[in-house]
Amino acid sequence: MPKHFIYVILALIAFAANSILSRYGLYLGSIDPASFTFIRLLAGAVTLILLCLLSLQKIDKPKKQHWLGGSFLILYAVTFSFAYISLDTATGALILFGTVQLLMICTSLIKGQRLRAVEWCGFTLACIGFLILTVPHITRPSWSGLILMIIAGLGWGLYTMNGKDSKQPLMDTALNFSIATVPAACLLLFITQLHITTSGVLVAIASGSLASGIGYAIWYAALPHLSTSQAAASQLLVPVIAGAGGVLLLSEALSVSLIIAACFVLGGVYLVISMKAKT
Repeated sequence: MPKHFIYVILALIAFAANSILSRYGLYLGSIDPASFTFIRLLAGAVTLILLCLLSLQKIDKPKKQHWLGGSFLILYAVTFSFAYISLDTATGALILFGTVQLLMICTSLIKGQRLRAVEWCGFTLACIGFLILTVPHITRPSWSGLILMIIAGLGWGLYTMNGKDSKQPLMDTALNFSIATVPAACLLLFITQLHITTSGVLVAIASGSLASGIGYAIWYAALPHLSTSQAAASQLLVPVIAGAGGVLLLSEALSVSLIIAACFVLGGVYLVISMKAKT
């Protein structure tokens, strides 16, 4: 089994764990979104810097791609945290990675990469699944949570594409997290009602150090070996993993509409990716 394939599997498990941890800490009120975001990014930055030092990797001065990466990361992290106040694990994950998929497909089209008939069929199916999920009277997601998670998906998609040419994934991710931590700290100054508990802090640290920091570094290590479409499609496995985790660990209900939406999105993405040649 190719090493990068193992990296992809580990990264997707980390992404799903992140959704479950965020849902647990934020929806259950263990910690407020701003504090969660700051602790998560700080824990990720500290963990990654320590790993760089332990592996004797030199940490260079931030370059343009790191400033961009940090900007995309903070955009994703803030909107992700505030969105999970009102979204369940699977719904949040499906909206997030559905948006990522649509962004990457649109990016391919803008670059002049033509889609075949089967790919257009898959793209349409994915859009139908996305609409099934987001129509309020079917799945009843909060509009604020929906909009924030779509923005988070755009941020994460841009963060992913920014890492396509990463040569030092551990150092690049460490710098991205370090840069993103600064605006996250500034955000705390504008929040009047901070709420922090011991369990909330522990969840944020676990999310930042393991699911985010190490998970994102593994993802950056895998990206150079994946095409844009492969990177997008593989991430749509996360809602399935996150949904199963939410049902098993958080006692969440698995609705029929969510299953139908997931089948449409995943089936559509499979059609798109199965026809795409690596770029």
